[in-house]
Amino acid sequence: MGSCSGRCALIALCAFQLVTALERQVFDFLGYQWAPILANFVHIIVVILGLFGTIQYRPRYVMVYTVWAAVWVTWNIFIICFYLEVGGLLQDSELLTFSLSRHRSWWREHWPGCLHEEVPAVGLGAPHGQALVSRAGCALEPSYVEALHSGLQILITMVPVPSSKCSEGGKS
Repeated sequence: MGSCSGRCALIALCAFQLVTALERQVFDFLGYQWAPILANFVHIIVVILGLFGTIQYRPRYVMVYTVWAAVWVTWNIFIICFYLEVGGLLQDSELLTFSLSRHRSWWREHWPGCLHEEVPAVGLGAPHGQALVSRAGCALEPSYVEALHSGLQILITMVPVPSSKCSEGGKS
C-alpha cells in the first residue's frame, strides 16, 4: 500500500481548489460581481500554474502559487468582512460591481426560501433585468452563503500539505 506524499496531496488540493473556484466563478458571473470575477480568474490561473509546477517539478511555479495563497486568503477575509458588513463595509455599495451593474450577489437575488419583490430603481432606472430585489423571510441570509464560500476557500488554502515521501508496496 502506498501513502500520499506532499506532492500528491498538493495535486489533490489544487484540483479541489480549481473545482471550488470554478463553482464560485459561475455564481459571481451570474450576479455580475466584477471584482470577484477578476479575483477568481487570477486564482484559477495561479492554481493551474501551481498544479503544473507540482506535476512538472517547477519550484518557481509552486512558489508563485504559495505567495498567491496568502493574497487569496486576504481577499477572502475581505469578502467575509464585506458580506457581514464589518468595519463600515456595506453590501449595498457598488464596490464589487465597479458601478457597472445594479446586481449585488446571485445568492441575494435568487436564494431559495426567500420572498422576492422587485423594487423599482430611483433616478434613471436600471437596464432591463437589473432591478433591485427586496428579500424577506429567508431561512438563511444570503450574505452568510457568500461568507461561507469565502470561509471554504480559506480552509482549502490553509490545509497543511504533508512533506513525507511516498512509501510504495510497504517499503520505507
